[in-house]
Amino acid sequence: MNTQDDAVARALAIGPDSSAAERTIDITTLGARTGIPRRIEVWFHGVDGRWYITGVPGPRSWYANLRAHPRFTVHLKHGVTADLPATARPVDEPTRRRVITAVLDLQNRPENATRVPRQNLADWLARSPLVEIAFDDEQPRTAVPARSR
Repeated sequence: MNTQDDAVARALAIGPDSSAAERTIDITTLGARTGIPRRIEVWFHGVDGRWYITGVPGPRSWYANLRAHPRFTVHLKHGVTADLPATARPVDEPTRRRVITAVLDLQNRPENATRVPRQNLADWLARSPLVEIAFDDEQPRTAVPARSR
């Protein structure tokens, strides 16, 4: 593995104690109706050795875009600049419950109370977008285990 691969693996090795900056990525999707590339900033989450994108309950353009066009690009920007081609995969209900519970456990921590209001699990389970990120190159998945710092 070269230095760039090491840096990518470190950027993807997020865990429950990773900072907001470490979780922040950009994604480029294709517009659901227009097919025009759209780039936005989101958080991604590592749960059980896989990566996910979710968001607060409600409709999200990025989610509509990924449902229409599952191919997208993850742009890493913490500790490394890299553009990783990926596919958005739908998740089943047990995975949805596990991932959203893990995300809310993080967001509902006392140290986040001043920045983020307490989130409701039932609302998130019912109305939050969620996709798994499947990177085209499986190397990022196996390079470094998720850290808990």
